[in-house]
Parts: sequence; C-alpha cells; structure tokens
Amino acid sequence: MNEPGRLASLNPQTPVGSGLHPDDLTRLLDALRATAAQRDRDGGHAAEEKQWIADAGLLTIAVPREFGGAGTPWPVVYQTIRAIARVDSALAHLLGFQCLQVVSVDVWGNQAQRERYLRGTVEQRWWWGNAVNPLDTRLIATATSDGGFRLNGQKGFCSGTRGSQMMTVSAHDPQTGKPIFAVVPTTREGITVNEDWNPIGQRQTDSGSVSFADVRVDADEVLHRSETPPTPHATLRTLVSQLVLTNLFVGIAEGALEEARGYVTQHGRPWISSGVEKATDDPYLIQRFGEMRLQTVSAEALAERAAQALDSAWNEGTALSAETRAQVALATSEARILAHRAALEVSENLFDACGARATHAPLALDRFWRNARVHTLHDPLDYRVRDVGRYALTGTLPEVSLYT
Repeated sequence: MNEPGRLASLNPQTPVGSGLHPDDLTRLLDALRATAAQRDRDGGHAAEEKQWIADAGLLTIAVPREFGGAGTPWPVVYQTIRAIARVDSALAHLLGFQCLQVVSVDVWGNQAQRERYLRGTVEQRWWWGNAVNPLDTRLIATATSDGGFRLNGQKGFCSGTRGSQMMTVSAHDPQTGKPIFAVVPTTREGITVNEDWNPIGQRQTDSGSVSFADVRVDADEVLHRSETPPTPHATLRTLVSQLVLTNLFVGIAEGALEEARGYVTQHGRPWISSGVEKATDDPYLIQRFGEMRLQTVSAEALAERAAQALDSAWNEGTALSAETRAQVALATSEARILAHRAALEVSENLFDACGARATHAPLALDRFWRNARVHTLHDPLDYRVRDVGRYALTGTLPEVSLYT
C-alpha cells in the first residue's frame, strides 16, 4: 500500500484514492465488473464485494489524518467513487455514503465524538449506515432524564445500513419540533434492518427501511452542533452528499459509453444502406458516439470543477463565508444538472448505438439506465435549474437547504 496522501492514477480515466495502489484499484474494478450484471439481477446484499472495498482501504479515505485516516482531498474522493460507478454504481453509492457519514460525524460531532467515532472507523474498519432523512418524521425521539433519547418508529431509504456496524440517525423531537442527530451501533437492541429494498435499479445499495422499538440513545451519542444556526462549513455536508450523487451519475454515463464502445467494436454490424463494411465506419454511429462523449466529458468537467470548489471551501474551515459556500452550492447544482442528464441520455443512447441485439437480457445493458433513473429521482431537477437560472438572470446565489 502507498503511504496515506500519495496520489496516483492508472490513466486519465481511472484515478485512485489516497493510500490505494493503482494495481489494487485495478483488481477491485475488475472483480466488481466481472459480477456486476449478475448481482444487478440478483439484488440483495453484496457482503463479499463490500469486504473487497474494505480490504482495499477505502472505508477511511474521508477520515481526517488527525484521526488516522487518509485525509483524501475531495476531488480524489469523487474520482474514486466515479471510477467504481463506471462498473458498479450500487457499490460506488455505498462508498460515497460511507464518506458522507464520516463527514456527518466530523461536522456535527464534538471533539470527543470525532475522536471516538472517526478513529473507531479506522481502527475497527466500520461500515456506516445512513438513517438520516429530516423530511421523514416517522421516527420519534423522546427525551430521557439523563440527556439521552428513546427512539420509536421507522426510517426509509437507509442506504448502507444492512451489514453496517454503526449508523447515523435523525429523529423528530416533538418537544422542540426539530430533528435530533445521533450515532448508534446498528446491532443495538430494538433496531431491525428490514430487507425491503426492491427497486428497478441500484439494487445492492441496501437502502431499505429500519425500524426502531424503544431504542436507547445515550447522551454522548447525540451529535451536538456547536452553533445555531450551523456555520457555513457545517452545511457543506449537504454539498458532499449532492456531489456523491453527481459523481455516481457521471460514472454511470462513462460506464455506459464504455460498454457501448466495447459492444459496437466487437459485435456491431453496419446498417444495410450505410455503404460501409464496418459499423465503426458508419458516419451516423460515429456522430452518435461523438454526442455521447461530449455529454460525458462535459459532465465530468463540471463535477471536477465543483469538487475543487468544495475542497477549497472545506479547507477554509470555520473561516468559510456564507457567500463562498453559496458559490460552491451553485457549482454543485450546475454539475448535478449536467450529470443527471448525461447519465439518463447516454445510458439510453447506448441502445441506439448498439442495436436490437443489445437488448438481450443476459447482457444487462439496461442496468445503467435503471441505476441512473432510480437516483435521478432523489430530488426534482427543475428546482436546481431554477436556482441556476435565477443566478444567471439576477445574480442571486442559492440558499442553504436540505438539498443545496
């Protein structure tokens, strides 16, 4: 393994994360690619593949160095997520949300909690689950006399919780009308991780529901924000999340383009009226691939730009201004819009490029579109376009919200 912080890349298309040797990433990607289509059909929990990711040292790429992690710059974190998404966007989602829960502890926790949970992630190689969704108020937190809470109810879309050791959770506190955020072990008494995730795509993200029956939350497990309202730096968590999704989309588009190229070069036939002997000489096919590449590289460029902006803002820490934070939100929305469109359009145009035989079910080439479609419904694109348009017209920057 490389020393933490060392950066390398296999080629311009395959960057690696800090602490991961290029050969290790190559082996990981090859292994995931070999079984991705079958696992997409099967669904369920990818325990073995998650172990490969853990063995590659990727669980701690977002953990700051002061707690023993790699402290990887955000652009490289997202390059790594994107590389995995090209071959398996479900497992890339799990890695991205692992990084998001690490960030949740980092920005919401006090120093003792950061030491306990972030260093624990490094030493115990914890996978983190996500039960944070403040819009879902079905989970109720009842305050106890010792400063803790009791949790009762259910949370949905709890990505990565199955097979995890720890989870972040949000619950509605009826006394304040606001959510509380906490960390609890996934195996704590009263927690049931339900195996009810059965979507058309992203079938191995373990994003089912979690039930809570009188679950104890100790006072020192409640993640306290050090300020009210939160600092601009603390609100970067939202943008970390949005850029995980953005880079999943870019990776899906890149993976679909690569699959289309491989299929056409190996199996493509020229159309009967094309006047050419090889499919790769068909001028309309060449133009189609040109358009697909333009969409993909444009999305990648804006994703890189947004990641660089996030990294710069992140490094400002508590000195980060609200205006600079808003500029990062704008860059993130711009990237998210283009990546959203690229993932859907390139994964659909894959079939126009490859032809009718590419619909043979065992090829599972439809998984790229299905995976993209599931995630592109995360929040309405129209409101992001509105924010970008408002800035273009009046110079008004996006406001802080749960999604921007």
